[in-house]
Amino acid sequence: MTPSTTSVAELAELVAPGRVAVLSGAGLSTESGIPDYRGPTGRARRAEPMTYQRFVGSAEARRRYWARSHVGWRQIGAARPNAGHRAVAELERRGLLAGIVTQNVDGLHQAAGARRVIELHGGLDRVVCLSCRERTPRAELERRLREANPGWEASGRINPDGDAVLTDEQVAGFRVVGCAGCGGLLKPDVVFFGENVPRPRVDECFAVVGGARALLVLGSSLAIKSGLRFVTKAAGLGIPIAIVNQGPTGGDADATLTLDAPLGPTLTDLAAQL
Repeated sequence: MTPSTTSVAELAELVAPGRVAVLSGAGLSTESGIPDYRGPTGRARRAEPMTYQRFVGSAEARRRYWARSHVGWRQIGAARPNAGHRAVAELERRGLLAGIVTQNVDGLHQAAGARRVIELHGGLDRVVCLSCRERTPRAELERRLREANPGWEASGRINPDGDAVLTDEQVAGFRVVGCAGCGGLLKPDVVFFGENVPRPRVDECFAVVGGARALLVLGSSLAIKSGLRFVTKAAGLGIPIAIVNQGPTGGDADATLTLDAPLGPTLTDLAAQL
């Protein structure tokens, strides 16, 4: 099949028979106030991402990361599902989805009521100790950081990764806390640049896509292999692919249907037509 610009009615025809795998990206969460990487809210952003190697190798890098993330979490943690997340959850409730693979770390699919969600890159709502591997809620860490930094206040532009742009002066003096159990280094339970997504998680995502009748990509530019590989897998299996995104994507050449449109209104319309 050749790519085409489609309508919501055509999209509904593809989704209606069910067993649809969803692959979602940052563009789905922009209407919740979370900026994306390469879409309309992200084009001007050039923040250098934290790498795993820098994080574990430098106490100063960890201080900067946690100070910035402590500020950014106020917005990320307060974000609420938008109409797009609610529409996806409704499609799942109706039994039309084979599963949801999300590149997002904001937990908004689950907050909207979706149940079968695979967080490809992990979730910012929890932290993991790099020594004992215990996972604890992010809210508990935020409480401990506030106690360790009484009177510390800072603000800055929020980045797509959930941290804020702060100056050296704002970061100076911020105190980082270790694991409450063993004192080890705490890291958000997300995949940093320089880390690999755990193989079992990747295999689970491939299984969802491979067992689907169609693949629906929502709000992802598919500019990196992390998400594009699932589109490539679907194309190789002859599975129809629909992409809804604002702007072109790296998967358009393999798509059966493409729709350049805002996610919230489009998915709400889709759910209504089904």
